[in-house]
Amino acid sequence: MHPPMTFDLVSPERLLFSKHVSLVTIPGTEGDFGVLVDHAPLIATVRPGVIEVYPHGQDHAPSDRLFVSGGFAEVTPTRCTVLADEAIPVGDLNRAALEAQKKTLAEKIATVPEEERAHLLIQQEVVLAKIQAAN
Repeated sequence: MHPPMTFDLVSPERLLFSKHVSLVTIPGTEGDFGVLVDHAPLIATVRPGVIEVYPHGQDHAPSDRLFVSGGFAEVTPTRCTVLADEAIPVGDLNRAALEAQKKTLAEKIATVPEEERAHLLIQQEVVLAKIQAAN
């Protein structure tokens, strides 16, 4: 068995999650990627999606699934740190509230001037990713 790797999930306010793990899968902007101990050093951007955490010694099923709205991942041979804009356990996502938010955003996007849409389109991407994660 490989030695454990440390996985930390950090928000702008605080450390949200820290565990010794076997594997972490991360939704990178270039595609999902897995991180094991002895991974080559890497810095990557993270897109809205789900991080899956596999506990040390149990790499057949994730123990934790965490939605992140974006951020950065820093990987070293012994540690993986994700600096996330927002992080929520997948089980805490409220599908009904997200569907209502999706509808409200679509209505706003249809009515605001084009120069004001960029921020709303980013919010819409995050809401759609949350809905997909909740399914």
